[in-house]
Amino acid sequence: MNTAQFKTKLKETEEWLKRELSGIRTGRATPAILDVVKVDAYGQMMSINQLANISVEDARMMRITPWDMSVAKPIEKAIQTSDLGLSVTVDDKGLRVVFPELTSERRQALLKVAKTKLEDARIALRGEREKAIKDIDREEKDKKISEDEKFRMKADLQKILDDAGKVLEEMFSKKEKEIGE
Repeated sequence: MNTAQFKTKLKETEEWLKRELSGIRTGRATPAILDVVKVDAYGQMMSINQLANISVEDARMMRITPWDMSVAKPIEKAIQTSDLGLSVTVDDKGLRVVFPELTSERRQALLKVAKTKLEDARIALRGEREKAIKDIDREEKDKKISEDEKFRMKADLQKILDDAGKVLEEMFSKKEKEIGE
């Protein structure tokens, strides 16, 4: 595994954490929360953003405007069964999605989930580092690189890993602040 492959794996892990953290609902209305909701429409499972326009009306409310009003009820059902804790009402313009206030217990639970996701990402990064180190050791054993190159490559890997770890920490801190608001 070369450095470029290692960086690609780290980017994939960052993207994964970003998606996972965006799915953790805070008290703030965010269209990204609905990315995990799939609607049974037109004989297949579709994302809400494939069926409607999603806009934020205020800090705790979103408006979903279906392009075809016949899918309003399936969208409502999908959101209600999604276990996101959102309340949905259908009106003549579409759907209103209301985000309830977060209780302190819920905030703590959300922080715990976010920390678990962060730790999962860190574990994935360490696993990738271990694979890369084994590859470097094998290359040195096969006389493809010198011992000095081996140590330089391992140091480079560690620096890249440290930088990636900082990015993950920043993502978590941002989510932690968002949950605390």
